[in-house]
Amino acid sequence: MSDTALALLASFHIFVREALLFVALGILLCSLDDLFIDAVWIGRSLWRRLTVYRRHTRATAESVRRADPGVIAIFVPAWDEGDIVGAMLRRLTATLDYPRYRVFVGVYPNDPVTLAAVRGVGDRRIETVVCTRPGPTTKADCLNHLWRALVDWEDATGVAAKAVVLHDAEDVVHPQELWVHDALIPRFAMVQLPVLPLPDPTSRWVSGHYLDEFAESHMKDLVVREALGAALPSAGVASGIERAILGRIAAAAGGAPFDAASLTEDYELGHRIRAFGGRAALVRIRSGADRVIVATQEHFPATFAAAVRQKSRWLTGIALAGWDRLGWPGGAADRYMLLRDRKALVAAALTMAGYAVVGLVAVDTALVAAATRATPGLVVPPLAAGWLAPLVIFNAAMLAWRLVLRAGFTTHAYGWHEGLRAIPRAIVSNLVNAAAAWVACNRYGAMLQRGDALAWEKTAHRFPGSPGGGDR
Repeated sequence: MSDTALALLASFHIFVREALLFVALGILLCSLDDLFIDAVWIGRSLWRRLTVYRRHTRATAESVRRADPGVIAIFVPAWDEGDIVGAMLRRLTATLDYPRYRVFVGVYPNDPVTLAAVRGVGDRRIETVVCTRPGPTTKADCLNHLWRALVDWEDATGVAAKAVVLHDAEDVVHPQELWVHDALIPRFAMVQLPVLPLPDPTSRWVSGHYLDEFAESHMKDLVVREALGAALPSAGVASGIERAILGRIAAAAGGAPFDAASLTEDYELGHRIRAFGGRAALVRIRSGADRVIVATQEHFPATFAAAVRQKSRWLTGIALAGWDRLGWPGGAADRYMLLRDRKALVAAALTMAGYAVVGLVAVDTALVAAATRATPGLVVPPLAAGWLAPLVIFNAAMLAWRLVLRAGFTTHAYGWHEGLRAIPRAIVSNLVNAAAAWVACNRYGAMLQRGDALAWEKTAHRFPGSPGGGDR
């Protein structure tokens, strides 16, 4: 092999080693962060198993029922949901096992199909609220119309609602849900029940990766947030909020509890509730003889493009616009969790860099092998020499731990078939998140440059048994 070729190989080898070092250090920091969350969750779970559940019988949705249930308002904002909202409302009113509730559905004057679908349900417990401006505005703007309709209804009837529960037009609501909210509010200002994505046999990988992410998030990450005393973000569905604290938030904001300038009003609502002194809890409680978790189920995007679109909106609202809008409020736990939320962009970039480095290492290994065969006596120092070797081994062990843990959460929620799929599905999750991060950064930059007005960003919605779906 010529001297020029050897020099080029040496330069490439050094470049790959430096790239490996850079990525390994970044992954190490993220791994230590995740490992801390895992340790808190394991410690909390063991403590509750050894103490709380030995002294007290686990509650069920049936055991927490109160003799004098309060009135609960359900808010369902709906833009371009004519194909599914009727089926959702019919199922809700037919199966919801709770005596005192009223459903407020927000529609738009330029969306006659959705308006007709809502009115076509013909249930006296459903109130159709037509927004004043043509749609789409923002989801928060629609929710504010529903809030004003609730206040008007309270004034007209003399009945005060105890809580407001948020839902979307594609939600499959558990029949016992409102009993849980009624039992725990106002002890907690916000009660978040789990969200369980519905498995989609036609999209095992793209739609399926939501199964893995939500199972881990709603069984571990949100639990740790609560345990550390940090603000608990609302998921936007299955969220029950005390009516009194919503009234205080509305009064401080000029009559609108939801910020119409926000892309992720549900996420920010959790921080607002915290700022007003309200406590929040993620509640996992079972119901019935089969001990099913009281949770909301729904379909998530089934195509790569739709998933990227949805997640880019989340990242724009939480990691970018949320940084500008919220800053770094609260104590150490709040700021730590905000940092974790906002590091999602960096983590996505690191993951893609990791894939690239693996490819570079493979190329370097092949080139070095060819060079040593062609040049007897050539000695090339290994890429992971010195302290870089244990660092790479530690990161590999953390990757294995993450995959096993995620598979375990998915298995617990959906069975071992989905649990096994969760391991290779992590690659799909990484690709979607990386693409969403790229789109979010570009989108946010364009918003800052052009000053674009916010509008309701939507991804395709489906409801079990319905032929189609609007956009969200």
